[in-house]
Amino acid sequence: MKDILYRLFEHQFLGKEEAKVILQNIAEGKYNDCQISSLITVFLMRNISVEELTGFREALLEMRVPVDLSDYKVIDIVGTGGDGKNTFNISTAACFAVAGAGYPVVKHGNYGATSVSGASNVMEQHGVIFSKDINKLRESMEKCNMAYLHAPLFNPALKAVAPVRKNLGVRTFFNMLGPLVNPVIPAYQLLGVYNLPLLRLYSYTYQESGTRFGVVHSLDGYDEISLTSEFKVSMPDMEKIYTPEMIGFDRCKEEELFGGETIGEAAAIFDAVLNNTATSAQKNCVIVNAAFAIQVICPEKRIEECIAEARESLESGKALNVFKKFIQINK
Repeated sequence: MKDILYRLFEHQFLGKEEAKVILQNIAEGKYNDCQISSLITVFLMRNISVEELTGFREALLEMRVPVDLSDYKVIDIVGTGGDGKNTFNISTAACFAVAGAGYPVVKHGNYGATSVSGASNVMEQHGVIFSKDINKLRESMEKCNMAYLHAPLFNPALKAVAPVRKNLGVRTFFNMLGPLVNPVIPAYQLLGVYNLPLLRLYSYTYQESGTRFGVVHSLDGYDEISLTSEFKVSMPDMEKIYTPEMIGFDRCKEEELFGGETIGEAAAIFDAVLNNTATSAQKNCVIVNAAFAIQVICPEKRIEECIAEARESLESGKALNVFKKFIQINK
């Protein structure tokens, strides 16, 4: 590790295979906490490369607890976090809207790190018991088109760095890996990022992986489509900047998307969205993210068609019915 650190301090980059071996060694406890901290610090001082990120990703996926749900051709909707906006659980609500519209979804999530409530927090708030039992996950897919994977159950390699990450208390490249290591390796993914360099990085990384993807970023700093400003969408065959008005939405204000001070408050907003009693801003934000997820799956559809599908899923109660079945199965 000493030689690797010297090279990195001299602004050299790791190759994909080298990055992969380093992360495997970390997971096997071959480096001490100080060495791991130094490695993490390098990537706080400079951007991570596509090869480095791909190598780290491959290591985590090889060490994961595998989950074979490939016959469902699922989508995951996720944000990197780190935007400092503390929004409500937009991507999680969008997952149920997409599932309600008839598309299979496997959400990979964790407890909130940069916001009050992460996906796992809102799930637990509703009594969900996390499981890695493949039969339970398949039952959930069969009966409600939706399964949830609590990240720590499926990525044990991350436990080796958990104490260091906690003691450092800053965002690290491990946060960037979360969205890339869904154990089912979904066929489709909509990812929200908090800045434009990350949009470019993830777009290149997804192209390497073969996943059909959409990467989105609101230009005022949200890691999702917030409708508070113009936003950029990158897909394999297009890259475009939209305004909310271009696709029929009014602009939202930042305070309208606030996720509350407690997990309970965030869960109440989540429930209001699925019950179709939320504010227009809250509902529209979920609809637009769900719509672009649908377009990732169905690129031949115009975004207006996808918006109509997502809206119908929420307003008809289909998304709520999916959520109710999901809770029954996963308690």
